[in-house]
Amino acid sequence: MKKSNRQLGFSLIELVIVVVILGLLAATAIPRFINITREAEDATVEGVAGGFATGVSLVRSQWEIEGRPGENSAADEIFVLVDGVEIGIDNNTGFPTGHMSNDDSTADTDIVDADCASIFTRLLQSAPTITTTWDTSAANEFIYFANANPTAGVQNNDTCTFYLMQTVKNLNSEPLSTLVGNGFTYDPRIGQVSIFSNN
Repeated sequence: MKKSNRQLGFSLIELVIVVVILGLLAATAIPRFINITREAEDATVEGVAGGFATGVSLVRSQWEIEGRPGENSAADEIFVLVDGVEIGIDNNTGFPTGHMSNDDSTADTDIVDADCASIFTRLLQSAPTITTTWDTSAANEFIYFANANPTAGVQNNDTCTFYLMQTVKNLNSEPLSTLVGNGFTYDPRIGQVSIFSNN
């Protein structure tokens, strides 16, 4: 038998075809992997905001079931009990307002940072960690600010704005509008939860 000196391997054309195929796969797959973080941030906010909105609805429903206690009364402190958790509500609307302000009122016009924290942690079972202190090194998942107008940064004492910390941690100072970061706002006057995303 005669031995062949020919070596077996890939030809240059086969290698070029493989490189082109790998390049096409990379061109379509890499953008999808880049967007995974953004999609995860959006999903996190949507999940937490959805749970928060459900909690608002449950508190309002409990207020209705109890016969609208304190409705249109002069009482400053109205509470409902949901699963053993006492939640302060506005006496005219029945929407949660917390109850941590110094004036001993659960009215929706007296919302402070502590009220926002109270609403957040009382409505959400196993709530994400949250703070009002601007500290980008903290391991908090959400940061919230009361009294911030979601569009103009104007103080107005009637909304809570919650930001996903991951989306605002690179800012030099605390966010003052919903034009940065991802999160949601809660308006206790009408019980509205609105999501914002700035990816």
